[in-house]
Amino acid sequence: MDPRNWGGWRMETRAFGRSGLTVPAVGMGTWQTLDVRGTADVADRHAVVHAAIAAGTTLFDTSPMYGAAEAVLGGALRDVRGRVLVADKVWTPSAAEGREQARRALEWYGGRVDVYQVHNLVAWREHLPLLEDLRARGAVSVVGATHYQHSAFPQLMEVMRTGRLQMVQVPYNAADRLVEREVLPLAEELGLGVMVMQPLDTGPLARNAPPARDLEPLAAFGVTTWAQALLKWILSDPRVHCVIPATRRRERAAENAAAGDGPWFDPDTREYVARLARMR
Repeated sequence: MDPRNWGGWRMETRAFGRSGLTVPAVGMGTWQTLDVRGTADVADRHAVVHAAIAAGTTLFDTSPMYGAAEAVLGGALRDVRGRVLVADKVWTPSAAEGREQARRALEWYGGRVDVYQVHNLVAWREHLPLLEDLRARGAVSVVGATHYQHSAFPQLMEVMRTGRLQMVQVPYNAADRLVEREVLPLAEELGLGVMVMQPLDTGPLARNAPPARDLEPLAAFGVTTWAQALLKWILSDPRVHCVIPATRRRERAAENAAAGDGPWFDPDTREYVARLARMR
């Protein structure tokens, strides 16, 4: 079965830079949403993950920073691990604790983490050797780094230039475009995969949707909701390979996934959506 067409949905897949990995255009983040405990809540989040997979979302991003999310995700993927990609992170100033985090992650995800990142560049000099060793042993496919702060972009680009990364994860949306100046051009030059965090922002951008009449010009692109417009706006930048919105709702997982196939916005349509975003 075509992995882009599970459940009747289609999902574009993209080469993840020159890493050799292929990723779905729309993945799923787990910050806050999968940090749950208790049988009922865990079962509910497992159902959200399975709804995402059914809609073609086959990459999930998590971190030790996200509380119980890693373990909850591992439980949700137990019977479908071969159909999905896991992006995890090491997040600690301690090299010893980094090794323990990796050990636990490999247990949760069947002995493999497809994309392993240094979270927010914390102790990156200590952790990159660990991740590189795991990659050499075949337990990791792609090594990367993340940061969410604009002030850290110069440091992130410094690490990108070392040649030791195959991907980066950065914030990018119609209201936060700083990565367009230097980070995305450098990632393209170096052939790095680009994963986008906070694609729906964390504030009024996503909450305050424009009137339905303002979305009508986007219908030809398969857009029916403001969230889809925002996701498709990012994915219409060919330097981006995967966006990772998070959700607690099964229906929203399917809605997000529906933004993961063309047609993509042309420059004029991107500017139209950007104008709508500036009005939020």
